[in-house]
Amino acid sequence: MKIAVTGKGGTGKTTIAGILACYFRDDGYKVLAVDADPDANLASAIGIPPDLTASLVPISERRELIKERTGAEPGELGQIFRMNPVVNDIPDEYSVCFEGIKLLVMGAIRKGGGGCACPEHVLLRSLLAEIVLNRDEVVIVDMEAGIEHLGRATCKAVDRMLITVEPGARSISTAKRIMTLAGEIGIEAFGVVGNKTITEDQAKWITRQFAPEDVIGMIPYSEIILEADFRQVPLINRLDENLRAAFDKVYRACGQIG
Repeated sequence: MKIAVTGKGGTGKTTIAGILACYFRDDGYKVLAVDADPDANLASAIGIPPDLTASLVPISERRELIKERTGAEPGELGQIFRMNPVVNDIPDEYSVCFEGIKLLVMGAIRKGGGGCACPEHVLLRSLLAEIVLNRDEVVIVDMEAGIEHLGRATCKAVDRMLITVEPGARSISTAKRIMTLAGEIGIEAFGVVGNKTITEDQAKWITRQFAPEDVIGMIPYSEIILEADFRQVPLINRLDENLRAAFDKVYRACGQIG
């Protein structure tokens, strides 16, 4: 099972990714959670204590590793480097494990031109392809609001792209743009998750913006989620009846594609 989670910043995609990782873990699956968002917060959403991640350096910032695997110095122009670096050992070697969930922080290329074929980008893209194509555990990827690291082969191996939206036109616009771009390179299965809905009218409005089969659940606005984030504790342990029912529905929709 390989799931990519994306959406406009602030819509709660990291919360969705973290709770799904916990759901799969609790059902007995091996889980690899991949933080591919520049604003890396997946560890907190899972509930991993800060002391376990304090020394966890994103792959994109490991200059020696990038040089070793690609043969090029990060940040320098006009270099020849390997386009297919060896990456299959990285998920196990550079991750941390917490209560059955393995976390890998990929990071991102922050400087201008990061989408080009620089050694950092090549390593990250190769790494994500390795994870999605060849790992034998459940993979949950918390992505930035886009598909920069996804290639065509990787897309075809993603079982579903979940897009988190909130009641707002900008969030919906971003979601539709992501669906268009992802569809162009091979992703066929989407799942839209409405988040932070306060009223039934808001949930219905979100549903009307997409094909009915693409909307897989609605997560209501809840102070419980805010409190779990504030205290950096696992949300999975704080769910009330309403939240659990909402997350159960999303999880079941993901499980149906296994």
